Amino acid sequence: MSPGVQDATAGCVRRDYALRRRVATVLVHAALAAGAVLTVLPLVWMVSASLMPTGEASAAPPRWLPSAPTLAHYRELVTRLDLARVFANSLGIALVTTIVSVTLNALAGYAFARLRFPGRDRIFAALLLALVIPGQLGMLPLFLMLRGLGLVNTYLGVLVPGLASIFGIFLVRQYALGIPQSLLDAARVDGAGELRVFWSVVVPLCRPVLVTLALFTFMGTWNDFLWPLVVLSDSRLQTLPVALANLLGEHVQDTELMMAGAVLTVLPVIGVFLALQRSYIEGIASGSVKQ
Repeated sequence: MSPGVQDATAGCVRRDYALRRRVATVLVHAALAAGAVLTVLPLVWMVSASLMPTGEASAAPPRWLPSAPTLAHYRELVTRLDLARVFANSLGIALVTTIVSVTLNALAGYAFARLRFPGRDRIFAALLLALVIPGQLGMLPLFLMLRGLGLVNTYLGVLVPGLASIFGIFLVRQYALGIPQSLLDAARVDGAGELRVFWSVVVPLCRPVLVTLALFTFMGTWNDFLWPLVVLSDSRLQTLPVALANLLGEHVQDTELMMAGAVLTVLPVIGVFLALQRSYIEGIASGSVKQ
C-alpha cells in the first residue's frame, strides 16, 4: 500500500473515531440533562403547587403554574402550627446530633485506622456485620432501654441513636487509611500526643469526608420521622416532620397545604447542601479512591 493511501486511511479512521466520540459525548450529556430534569421537576411542581389556590393542584388535567399565586397555605401553617417552636426543635436536634456524631465518628474512625489495640480488627468486623441489620429491628429494644433510663419524651432520647453510626465510623476509617503514616510519626516525634495529632493533623486532612458525613447526618436527622414519633409524645417537643404529619393528617385532601409543608421541610436541607456541595463532592470523589 502506497504512503498516500495509508495516510488517507489513517485520516478516515481518525475522523470516524472523533465523530464517534462527539456522538457519545452528546448522548451522555443528553442522558444527564434528562436525569436532571426528571429529578428537579417534582421539586418545581411541589413549590408551584404550594402557591396554588385550594383545589387547583388536584385539577384535571394537572396544572404546572398557579393561576393566582398565594401564600395563604404558608400563613395557615404558621397560624395553625407553632412553626417557630417546631422548627427550632428540629434545628437544635439536627445540629447537636451532627456535631456530636461527626466528632465521635471521626475519633472512632481514626482509632480503627491508625491506632493499634487488642481486638481492633475483630471489633471493626463486628461493626460491619451489624450494618446488614435493619435499623427498625433495634427500635423496640432501644426504646425499652431509654424507657428504663427515663429518657422517653425527652430530647436526649431522640439524640441517642444518632450520636454515633457504624457507617460514619467506616467512612472516616477508610479515608484515614490514606493519610501518610510519616505525617503522624513526624507529629509524634515533635512531642504531640494522640489528641493533638488527631486535631492538628488528621482533622484538617479529613475535612472533605467530615463535611460529607456532617451533611449526611444533618439530612438524616432533619428528615427523621419515625424515631421522634416513637419517643416524643409531648406536642411541645415535636420535630417539624412529626408536627406537619399530625397537622396534614387533618387536611389529607388539601394538596396545596401538604405541598407547603413539604417545601418548609425540604428548603433547609437544600440550603445546607448547596452551601457544602463542593466539600461534599470532594469527599465522595476522594473517598472513592482511598485504599
